[in-house]
Amino acid sequence: MARYTDAVCRLCRREGMKLFLKGSKCFSDKCPIEKRNFAPGQHGKDRKAKIVGYGLQLREKQKAKRIYFTLEGQFRNYFEKAARTRGVTGELLLQQLERRLDNVVFRLGFAQSRRQARQLVRHGHVAVNNRKVNIPSYAVSAGEEIAIRENSKKLVILEMAKEFASHGTLPNWLEVNRDAYTARVLSLPKREDIQLPVNEQLIVELYSK
Repeated sequence: MARYTDAVCRLCRREGMKLFLKGSKCFSDKCPIEKRNFAPGQHGKDRKAKIVGYGLQLREKQKAKRIYFTLEGQFRNYFEKAARTRGVTGELLLQQLERRLDNVVFRLGFAQSRRQARQLVRHGHVAVNNRKVNIPSYAVSAGEEIAIRENSKKLVILEMAKEFASHGTLPNWLEVNRDAYTARVLSLPKREDIQLPVNEQLIVELYSK
């Protein structure tokens, strides 16, 4: 299975903003974008050209893809599925990304980042409706119960994630008991529930060329 193995902080520097890919590190002085807020590479400091048109659309797509930590083929499949479904394509695209199990585990506060949540799912620590699910891209549905498996509740990273999540806000479409590490999907996410600096219309325009 293909996966990104390079330094993730380079992704934030390339987009010129924090994508919060490293959990608590993103809120500390150790965050590289605090010290080097310019694109990575030999000529990073010299890239000051104004981004318009196609470049703007591309950067918006790259930003969304990197926030949810998906690869290009996977992201395009999400778009094509959204385009075939009745409704607003951009909103449907974001809804699919939000419904990913690794994203939901992160939103619930069981992990400090989507990368960490992906690892929890991959290693079999998460159950959906009392059944182990180790597929990060699994799409949750309204009414489903999500929980950390009993034998995994003593993981140190879960306690750290709970403390980290206590400073955040839980989305309206999810319900959680962080002490018991159990949760429920109340409904499918709406656009107003997805608080991300992403202009999905630019992504639709890019793929519609």
